[in-house]
Amino acid sequence: MAPVIALTIGGSDSGGGAGIQADLKTFTALRVHGCSALTCVTAQNTTGVLRVDALPPEALAAQIEAVLSDLPVAALKTGMLLNAGLIEATAAALAPLQLPRLIDPVMVSRAGSVLLEPTAIAAYRRLLPLAELLTPNLHEAQLLSGREISGVADVETAAKHLLDLGPGAVLIKGGGWPELRGRDYLLQRGAPGQWLEHAAIDTPHNHGSGCTLGAAITAHRALGLPLPSAVRQAKSFVEGGLRQALAIGAGQGPLCHWHAWA
Repeated sequence: MAPVIALTIGGSDSGGGAGIQADLKTFTALRVHGCSALTCVTAQNTTGVLRVDALPPEALAAQIEAVLSDLPVAALKTGMLLNAGLIEATAAALAPLQLPRLIDPVMVSRAGSVLLEPTAIAAYRRLLPLAELLTPNLHEAQLLSGREISGVADVETAAKHLLDLGPGAVLIKGGGWPELRGRDYLLQRGAPGQWLEHAAIDTPHNHGSGCTLGAAITAHRALGLPLPSAVRQAKSFVEGGLRQALAIGAGQGPLCHWHAWA
């Protein structure tokens, strides 16, 4: 058996709901073999993040090289990169690759918590031209585009500004704003924008939903689906995971990644 292979580059979530753990669970649920390169280790649970320790950029570069030198990776994604050194190491590794690359700019949580060192924002903009797809939430779309988002039209305008920064396509995730629950805006270079919708699932247990969406898109691209189809299939996967979300711990639990096996 020779499975399709995908790579995730990001941070470890000790609570198992987001980050590398969520990505690998998603890859497995979608029958893709997942490889990983860690950028940082977090101490966190359902109530919050207690500590973050970044790995040296050289350690990240070695992990990526170890995977790519041996395994035929069909698509990859990035998540939490944390600082300029890790971003630059990631950009250097991704630049020569000819495969689908999803950049999830994990800079600000949907609740507004900053997840990136301030000096790293300029470095992040240099990473964007390497993305086939950029998947910011509303906070990240504002930060990267420099445009305030207060309505639907602002989302579409911000997506155009983000496309000017170099990615092949932009998917702005609307989950952090009540009016846009279940709605995401996809804009591809040379094509009209599309509002993609799924049911808005009423659950407080949605930790890791952004990571899971990006991983599911990456898995479907690795399996050969065109980008718009990969995004739609990924949104359906996340909807299923939210319908069976896991009420674990004392805080915000994660969505269920194994619902696809049912």
